[in-house]
Amino acid sequence: MTLSTTINGVFFKNPIIAASGTFGFGGEYNELYDVGCLGGISSKGLTLNPKDGNEGIRVYETPSGMMNSVGLQNPGVEAFIRDGIPAMRKFNTVLIANMGGSCMEDYVAGAEMLSKADIDMLELNISCPNVKSGGMAFGLKADVAKEVVAAVRQVCSKPLMVKLSPNAENIVEMALACEEAGADSLSLVNTFQAMAIDIRTRKSVFQNLYAGLSGPAIKPIALRMVHSVCKAVHVPVVGIGGIATATDVLEFIMVGATAVQIGTVNFSNPTAGCDILAELEALCQREGIDDLSQIRGIL
Repeated sequence: MTLSTTINGVFFKNPIIAASGTFGFGGEYNELYDVGCLGGISSKGLTLNPKDGNEGIRVYETPSGMMNSVGLQNPGVEAFIRDGIPAMRKFNTVLIANMGGSCMEDYVAGAEMLSKADIDMLELNISCPNVKSGGMAFGLKADVAKEVVAAVRQVCSKPLMVKLSPNAENIVEMALACEEAGADSLSLVNTFQAMAIDIRTRKSVFQNLYAGLSGPAIKPIALRMVHSVCKAVHVPVVGIGGIATATDVLEFIMVGATAVQIGTVNFSNPTAGCDILAELEALCQREGIDDLSQIRGIL
């Protein structure tokens, strides 16, 4: 039996990737288990310059999930290249650098720097607010997303994965636009825009009013979106959204995903990565699955 897969020429020993924003740069989790067992790690979301992130409450538990308003706190691309990459390279797994930006120029500059660095793939987060367009996220309108992906493609020599927002006007149209602009692969979905109220203070829990919803609560919607996108595009798709068990992994593979990313489950179970991998191996044996290609995209 083999669980390995390949995305844009990059070999993954198994389809389980730690999702950006939930795993840091891997160091803390490596104290609990060997994170080298994972197929890959997507770094904490980077921006060109260091960022402090949001004030106030950043994480809030909800039924079957969580909300976050971290605000992309990170050390910046230069510090990541200097310190983060050497540390992550010790884990012997695929290194994916996740990067966002608040304007086109930052995206291009950051991508150019990371393209020259020792990473395996670049995952472009287009859910970031475009400060030059009144704060509307790059990933909401297909024409805007196409523009930023095309600009990054011009300076990026690494495999380029684009992470799609479920808040897009039309997720399939968005996926097709990114593919046409030069995306080598797609990952979806990012968090859903949501809200929580503190009835005692009579205010939103979060200072930014809205926050991102993730976890098992979003899985059925994420699964539907991944299925729709896989049917429309010709590039590999990485499924994200509420994955917490090996059964979840196989569901995303069955709708067409080449691999998956696990996020929120890392908070509720810090050893989820190795636990789900062991569970996946046992489940495939029970179901007579010798290779994930046997079931990929069967729906």
